[in-house]
Parts: sequence; C-alpha cells; structure tokens
Amino acid sequence: MSTIQNLQSFDPFADATKGDNLLPAGTEDYIHIRIQQRNGRKTLTTVQGIADDYDKKKLVKAFKKKFACNGTVIEHPEYGEVIQLQGDQRKNICQFLLETFHFSPKKLIQL
Repeated sequence: MSTIQNLQSFDPFADATKGDNLLPAGTEDYIHIRIQQRNGRKTLTTVQGIADDYDKKKLVKAFKKKFACNGTVIEHPEYGEVIQLQGDQRKNICQFLLETFHFSPKKLIQL
C-alpha cells in the first residue's frame, strides 16, 4: 500500500530556527515605543531599544523639558534600561528622535 504524502512527518518551522542565535534584548535595530494603561485615563509611555551610545538620563531630561511630563529610566530584567514617561508621548518621541538623531522611520516601531 502506498503512503499518503501529507501524513509524513514535516516540521514547517525547521528552517526558521536555523541561524537563530537568540539575541539578547536591546540588540535589535528597533526602537520600541509602547503605551501602557494605568488607571482611568492615565497612561505610561515606554521606550526600549535605544543604543547604549546615547545617555538615557540626558534623553529623559530632554523629553521632560520638551513634552512637559515626568519620566525616568528603569532597569527591566528582560529588556534592560527602559525609558518611562507619563502620558501618551508616542508621537512626540517619534518626532523628537527623527528630528534630533535623524533615525530612519523604518528603525522606529510604534505599538
């Protein structure tokens, strides 16, 4: 009796894991700008993935002055240093990074 072709063992994700070095957090070329809901209408904006070449405390100081909000740098166990700002500052941060550091828009991700 002949074997049915589609019942043979086949792993569709076998080639996807080849060359996967499981890079640690922050080594990708993306800057992640996220928003977290607190209570009511209060929100937090988090920025992750900024290279270590930039001083994050100076960036927070510039963000606080330009956007009239409070902010801090927190140490996240999985993502490393993350910038946290009060309010929905996603568009402001994106525009600031594009104008000040001339990042390409493809490098920024908004979620």
